[in-house]
Amino acid sequence: MFTGLVEEVGKVLGLDRAGAGARLHIASTLPQEEIALGDSVAINGVCLTVVEKSAGRLSFDVSPETLERTGFKLLRPGSFVNLERALRFGDRLGGHLVSGHVDCIAAIRERREVSGNYQFSFQLPARYARYLIEKGSVAIDGISLTVNTVSDDGFTINIIPHTAEHTTLRYRGPGDEVNIETDLIGKYVERLLAKKDPGEKNGVSLELLAKSGFL
Repeated sequence: MFTGLVEEVGKVLGLDRAGAGARLHIASTLPQEEIALGDSVAINGVCLTVVEKSAGRLSFDVSPETLERTGFKLLRPGSFVNLERALRFGDRLGGHLVSGHVDCIAAIRERREVSGNYQFSFQLPARYARYLIEKGSVAIDGISLTVNTVSDDGFTINIIPHTAEHTTLRYRGPGDEVNIETDLIGKYVERLLAKKDPGEKNGVSLELLAKSGFL
């Protein structure tokens, strides 16, 4: 689990293909003594496992599903990526709960500067737009951000100068693609409220809460 607060912008050293999968190598200044083999690190919002490490370098295996579902297939040597180590119990949750499981890719429609801030608009598949709400949370390339407005197939956000300076968003512009993870809560609520049997009614009831373990 992660918070969406980026610790460092790393650089891709290589993406070595191995069949349908790959091994990703990242240049990083994260403290090596605090990172063990098997630890989880979010790379552009994707939870990956450290499989090799050396001075200034971390390596991760990337599954075919991850390559297909995320923007990793577009990474090249020299690409910049957001890095965040997994949340530890007892840490302050400064962003929001981010699982590191990307839902989809969104394309940047527009980027414009307003009073030193940056306003971005994104287009994403309509099936995922329903999980976004105004003033709700979304993870964009692993960055915890607040949604400004929502449409049937997109949304907008505002980026303060600090966030732009310390994440990969400073390099992003119209046409670029980013990884999107919507808020976990909406997906669980939708699942709980879905009809499970032909005769079952939608909606929250005491019976449903009891069956779901809340009572």
